[in-house]
Amino acid sequence: MPTVAIIGRPNVGKSTLFNRLVGRRMALVDDTPGVTRDRRVGHADLAGSGFTVIDTAGLEEADPDTLAGRMRQQTERAVTEADVALLLIDARAGITPLDRAFARWLRRGETPAILVANKCEGRASEGGFYEAYELGLGEPVPISAEHGEGLADLAEALMPHLEAAEAAGAEAGAEAPEPPIQLAVVGRPNVGKSTLVNAFLGEERLLTGPEPGITRDAIAVDWTWAGRRLRLIDTAGLRRRARIEQRLEKISTADTMRAVRLAHVVIMVVEAGAILEKQDLTIARHVIDEGRALVVAVNKWDLVEDHAAALARLRDRLETSLPQVRGIPTVTVSALRGQRLDRLMDAVLRAYDMWNTRVGTGPLNRWLAEMVAAHPPPVVQGRRLKLRYATQVKARPPTFALWTSRPGELPESYLRYLVNGLREAFDLPGVPVRVHLRKGKNPYVEGS
Repeated sequence: MPTVAIIGRPNVGKSTLFNRLVGRRMALVDDTPGVTRDRRVGHADLAGSGFTVIDTAGLEEADPDTLAGRMRQQTERAVTEADVALLLIDARAGITPLDRAFARWLRRGETPAILVANKCEGRASEGGFYEAYELGLGEPVPISAEHGEGLADLAEALMPHLEAAEAAGAEAGAEAPEPPIQLAVVGRPNVGKSTLVNAFLGEERLLTGPEPGITRDAIAVDWTWAGRRLRLIDTAGLRRRARIEQRLEKISTADTMRAVRLAHVVIMVVEAGAILEKQDLTIARHVIDEGRALVVAVNKWDLVEDHAAALARLRDRLETSLPQVRGIPTVTVSALRGQRLDRLMDAVLRAYDMWNTRVGTGPLNRWLAEMVAAHPPPVVQGRRLKLRYATQVKARPPTFALWTSRPGELPESYLRYLVNGLREAFDLPGVPVRVHLRKGKNPYVEGS
């Protein structure tokens, strides 16, 4: 699919245009300069033409070793990989020296560029619009990303580039791929989530560094492992809710929670030196409550001196604090050194397959009869509860319906007994298993 990169200096409306093109609020938008730091990718449809659009960090002149310099390197890579770049300027603010510098850089490059004058919804923009001709990128396209004005003109300017890219893809014999496995990477700030994703990809795709809270958006990257397509989603670090005060961090946290809801499998990254702190357990419970498959990656394992003691502490914390999900797979890794990543991905794919497990009704009811025979349901008000029938109603996660004589009377402890039995009998360790109780029909009660 053709790729379009949106670039420009900070606060010219790049993320607003990105959201407008993809048709939903994917990228974080705030008045604070420099909200976007990593490349964010989405699917856009404009005037009947589909393409991949990339939101980038604001271009700034900065030393390569600084955070702003690393952000600029990410933007430059996006332009290199794109079929066409949109240089966005703020028509109300007029042309700045930064706009001129980046226009010169684009003219020297090989990627075609279209000049887009944003915020053209009033007379205040006329001066900046006509001034934009001096950038040497042809006639500017006037739009208002916030109000959705001028998109037809933008589509007309993009069309030749999109058609050329589509023709090149057709010649290469591109085929529509299968839907990927959605794999979200979550955890507290500065535990190595972005470093882990970069280690998977084998390139510096995401910004990393000693600065806390670098990642703000949930950034999705397509990837292939062992012949299976995945979409890796790096997320902002999750702190305790009581410590979140700034509006931007609240938006980032909501974006991370949304990524968890849409994921199939979640890798929770924890630090080897602080295994499963209270906030880690809060994150894990949220993942389980959402019904996602969970894999724990213990990062910075190369810095641990007593491996046996650390593993024992990890197992104890999991058993005592997350008893509702037994057998959560845990893998020790070093993201910085790229160690044991193959074992981590093997655990992810196993968790995904188990998350999709379907159990036949026959084997399920034979298992139920054995469970009831081994440990009958309790007696309530002088009558023993009856478990009549079970069936799986859906997968992702495995969800079962159990017909019983009095659903409200079945103790929670007996339900846990059944869930743990399901895990052992049908090989479902670490995956959320849901059992919904339903009342069986009484043939002697009319309308039951």
